[in-house]
Amino acid sequence: MTTEQHDGPRALIVVDVQPTFCEGGELPVVGGNAVATRIAEYLRERGERYDLVITTQDWHVDPGSHFSDQPDFIDTWPPHGIAGTPNAELHPAITPALAGLPRVRSLRKGSNGAAYSGFEATDETGRSLDAVLREAGVEAVDICGIAESHCVKATALDAVRRGYQTTVYRDLTVPVSEELGERARAEMAAAGVQLVWSHTSAEDDSRPATTS
Repeated sequence: MTTEQHDGPRALIVVDVQPTFCEGGELPVVGGNAVATRIAEYLRERGERYDLVITTQDWHVDPGSHFSDQPDFIDTWPPHGIAGTPNAELHPAITPALAGLPRVRSLRKGSNGAAYSGFEATDETGRSLDAVLREAGVEAVDICGIAESHCVKATALDAVRRGYQTTVYRDLTVPVSEELGERARAEMAAAGVQLVWSHTSAEDDSRPATTS
């Protein structure tokens, strides 16, 4: 599969890169810290090329049945992303990289319930991710973050439904398990999401793609 080139306004969406989802957090994904480091490197190398960089965070205040002492890890989960706690903040690896960029917006989701897709997040004024993107004239989105099998997938599928040209960077995300990752990639590819490896050379604008 070859990635289509798009010259219109483009945003990078960094989904839920928080310590709560990394090794040492309340709901850790193996490889989460490494992905955070790679995303930070990508932000330093490529962040200024985007018209907008958006971060999303799980920010749970009272999510009701989303939390459980006996979670099934499908609809219910151990407490995580608890608003106001250090592990709900953005991962410390990416914070310095974001600070050097001119157009960064922070959105949060899940205050009073489950929220997987970044399109359920809002900014400090209550505007949705879709509203923020459309105000900036964004037509295409690149997506990275944690976890590929859950919130990254949900964000990508919602982006396609809303008409955005949508790309997920496979090396800048990680699934909860490889089996769930394979299922997520198949579902995203079937929906029209482009699954590619991020380009790391400033001189190389190609994006070789694969869905395997």
